[in-house]
Parts: sequence; C-alpha cells; structure tokens
Amino acid sequence: MEMVVPPWLESLLSAAFFTICPRHREAPRSECNMFCLDCNTDSFCFYCRSTQHKDHPVIQIRRSSYHDVVRVAEIQKVLDISGVQTYVINSARVLFLNERPQPKSSTSKGVSHLCEICGRSLLDPFRFCSLGCKLVGIKNSGDTNFNLSTKNEEIRDGKARRLPSKEEEELREGSQQDMYKSTPIPPHSTSRRRKGIPHRAPLGP
Repeated sequence: MEMVVPPWLESLLSAAFFTICPRHREAPRSECNMFCLDCNTDSFCFYCRSTQHKDHPVIQIRRSSYHDVVRVAEIQKVLDISGVQTYVINSARVLFLNERPQPKSSTSKGVSHLCEICGRSLLDPFRFCSLGCKLVGIKNSGDTNFNLSTKNEEIRDGKARRLPSKEEEELREGSQQDMYKSTPIPPHSTSRRRKGIPHRAPLGP
C-alpha cells in the first residue's frame, strides 16, 4: 500500500519556526527557518544545516504576513501539492503550511471558491488553503493524498497555476508594480481635419 502521508509532514506542520537557535544565538543568521526531512526533528538555523544536516534533504521556510510559507519549487519535489491554493509573493510561488485565521467580518457571500476544511475564501478553484487543511482532508475522506506517484499532470509537468494579473499584483510584497500601461493608438479618422496654419493660395502669373 502506498504511503499517503509522509512521516515527517505532521512534524513540519507543528514545528516552531523563526525562533533563535540556542547554539548560534550570537550569529547573524541564527533564525530557525529550516527543516530536515530525514531527521524529522525541530527546526534549525543556517549554521546547524552546514554542520548537522549537510547531505540531508532540507526545505527552507519563509514568512508572509507572520505566517509560514514554503516555495512551491521546493515542496513539490517531495509532496503532491495538488488541490492546495498557491500564491505569488516576492516573485516566487508559495503555499501556506497551516490554516490562517480569517477575520470575523469576512463573509463567504459571493465567493466562488472555499477551502473544504476551514471555509477560507480562495482565489482559484482549489480544495484547500494550506498543507495542513489538505492533511485534515486526507484523514477525513481519504480521496486525496500527498504521494508524488498520483500527482496530477499540471504539477508533474512543473507548471504552477498563474493567478489573474490583478490578484497576482495584490499578493506581491515589496515589489514595484508597473505604473504605466500602454495606451492604444486611436484609429485614424478622415471625417475631421485638424485645424492648422492656413496656407495662402499660390499667386498668379
């Protein structure tokens, strides 16, 4: 029987990231923002990786609005992420590790796509808002999994879904948006002649 959930996934989702490494507290890159898939333990920093996890498969966690995210380019090598909403942040496509609290004032009225687990509104027709919600979905229904062998064709081909340009721009952080857009040239009209400098009629002989 194929494994639908890798043994390290729940540890990844429950790990605390961006704490200060106790071994390298005084070092400039002491944030614990990495996770080893082989060791399946706590998060660790840049220096711990070079000394204790040098040849191990490691993924780096990043942050967006105080929530943990991982780049699609990294996680799709080890997990089937089909069904999980992705976003473009700082020109990189990412997905969230866990469910994010949704403001009480928000409403699902008029929203076409919702996370099947937490009800969070989604931008595209995906099933889940995060890896954590997909894990709950697997446990509840078993109609999906994280196994790469059953990965859908879109992800297998390495093609991440593009968001509509307006939504993508709203999700970009720290990047300058285009302020000038090309203006179409109006069609030439012969019905009106632009007034210009009057010309004298040629003088007779």
